[in-house]
Amino acid sequence: MHSRKLTVVATALAGLLALSACSGGGTGSTGSSEGSKTLRYGAAATLASFAPWEARWAGDVAFLQPVYDTLLRAAPDGTLEEGLATDWSWDDSLTKLTLTLRDGVTFSDGEAFTAEVAAGNLTRFRDGTSDNSSFLTAMSSAEAVDDKTVLITLSAPDPAFLVYLSQNAGLQGSPAMWDSADAKTDPIGTGPYELDQSKTVVGSSYVFDKRDDYWDEDSVHYDEIVVNVYSDATALVNALKGGQVDVSASNIPTQIPDAQAAGYTANTTELNWAGFLLTDRNGTINPAMGDVRVRQAINYALDREALVSALAAGYGTPTTQVFSAAGDAFEADLDNRYPYDPEKAKSLLTDAGYPDGFTLVMPRNNFVPDSEFAIYAEQLAAVGISVQWEQTGEDLFPKMLGGTWAAFPFQLQSDPTAWQTLQLSMLPYSTWNTSHVADPELDALAARLQVAQGDEATALAQQINEWIVEQAWFAPVYRAQSAFFSNAGTQVVMQTDNIAPYLWNIQPK
Repeated sequence: MHSRKLTVVATALAGLLALSACSGGGTGSTGSSEGSKTLRYGAAATLASFAPWEARWAGDVAFLQPVYDTLLRAAPDGTLEEGLATDWSWDDSLTKLTLTLRDGVTFSDGEAFTAEVAAGNLTRFRDGTSDNSSFLTAMSSAEAVDDKTVLITLSAPDPAFLVYLSQNAGLQGSPAMWDSADAKTDPIGTGPYELDQSKTVVGSSYVFDKRDDYWDEDSVHYDEIVVNVYSDATALVNALKGGQVDVSASNIPTQIPDAQAAGYTANTTELNWAGFLLTDRNGTINPAMGDVRVRQAINYALDREALVSALAAGYGTPTTQVFSAAGDAFEADLDNRYPYDPEKAKSLLTDAGYPDGFTLVMPRNNFVPDSEFAIYAEQLAAVGISVQWEQTGEDLFPKMLGGTWAAFPFQLQSDPTAWQTLQLSMLPYSTWNTSHVADPELDALAARLQVAQGDEATALAQQINEWIVEQAWFAPVYRAQSAFFSNAGTQVVMQTDNIAPYLWNIQPK
């Protein structure tokens, strides 16, 4: 389901509608169908909404970046660059940010891009329903100082705020969308392309036509982009074997050898972790989960080496930490803080008052193979934890985010900085802290991290990581290896903090 970025990228998203592959050249094409400048892009899941205030990120960049710009951009290494804002500066308190906007930019409906519009989009994202709306929680206000200047005031410093402006929080839609009943399906942005509604089949195939008046023409490499949705893993493999896409996200790691055999390059990353979110840390839903010894027992019960082999065909790195391996909080030793030890798990459960184990209700869905739920249940049952799976459908995400379950298996993004990871899943208001648990010790560490810099920030980030692991707020299993496939005629530069490359870094060779 980020950053990411995850934005959020989840295993549970795979499995909506499969699309019959469109015709075209094979992997020997020059990044497009022969004789044209069309990029054929395979997406692993369809887009839920084009409305900026509902937008996710991660793999959804395939749909969003053709039509929208962000206030800032991020280079492949994460360095922030000019976008719709050409200059930015903080005051001494790090709570007032001034953005200077680019001149002469218009939306595809002819509306001028102004500071008032930018402020309106920021406010709508903060108050909207995006999975990442919490990114702007610290934003008290966004105001137009003049036509090209925006003043953003924060309630407290946010070390990741500028990064968020290069992702979905920085997306800019025309004011015509704000009250439109068609905002989910009819995007109006300042981006390099417009959605061709006449050729688009919502949920299956999206066609984007190049704009003639785009402000950054050098970053536009195709006349047309066709994004086809292959949420069924078999359909995507067939499309790869038939050379029917130039680039594509992957559904599952086991597609990597198939793609390579078909002549594609597998551009791999480890941006997500798979395992369990143990969200009921106060024991409100299930009293057992409020005891740290129970949460630690769950960690000891998991045979991570076997799970990587069984669930990810070996395409993953076993871990017991959720912070990014490329980030400031990472400590190699924490990858093995909870070695597989069923007897230790049983002992901890006994110490916690559950010598005969307990029952844990968690959600299951049709998007993930039944075998995954069976394997997880088997490993937990071996130490006395009886899993009752509750079947879900389209209500999975609303119920998860609404705090229905004490724990659940999932795939969640690992952001490049500790602060971003805290914002996503650990602070009281975080989207994926679904029970909104607050802990004074963690909150105090987070407050210090907000204003720390350099070596002090790194030391605090690692201290927070150690605390999260010891308190067993999660039971991670492995860092998932994801792949983005590109054919022989297409050049791709991956994004250090996102599962898919950004649009301007995909081009014909």
